[in-house]
Amino acid sequence: MIELERISPVEFNSTPVKTERRGNWDVVMEYSAEGDGPYLIDLSHKPRFDLQDSDLAAKTPFGIKLPEAPGSSILENGILANRMNRTQVSLYNLGGEDDPSIMNDFGVTDVTESTLFVALLGNSIFSICEKLTALDFMDPARITPFLLQGPFSHVPCQIVTLNKEGDSSGLVLTCSRGYGKDMIHSILHAGEESGLKPAGEDRFTTWVRNR
Repeated sequence: MIELERISPVEFNSTPVKTERRGNWDVVMEYSAEGDGPYLIDLSHKPRFDLQDSDLAAKTPFGIKLPEAPGSSILENGILANRMNRTQVSLYNLGGEDDPSIMNDFGVTDVTESTLFVALLGNSIFSICEKLTALDFMDPARITPFLLQGPFSHVPCQIVTLNKEGDSSGLVLTCSRGYGKDMIHSILHAGEESGLKPAGEDRFTTWVRNR
């Protein structure tokens, strides 16, 4: 059986110093000269799904209860579930165990290879984001994690604020794969004066562990 090569839509002008082969993806775990943050991290290899159903209350993908209010998110057992509207939820597998049985649900679409997925971590990330969008990722009335949908660098995106506390600040962003090159260029350009650098997945894993 021929297995297809999976290629991330994200390209960094940095030198990988540690990589892993995972599910036909070449995953960069560490880049040279990552610095002290803030960081931009490619997570496009992480499985992502779109779930649509008129009765989402009856659904428990990956064994978790879905958030009820649009814009609300739940992070449980490595699965980030984001309520988009009355009938739709996005699911990001940030580190939980893979469960192929999720594709047995007719309402589920695997969007992993059709989308870009990155994380921004560090103290200056929201200042960087202010240059690219009017969305308020630090809304004091919202409890993390929470979902915002709208334009980011003029591109329709889903963005989830994971933490808004100083050096522990973090968010994840996804958009259509076709915008990958331009999106990465825009983010890195906006973060240049803040010292934003590409980083490997090890940085994200460490951030999650220390939350």
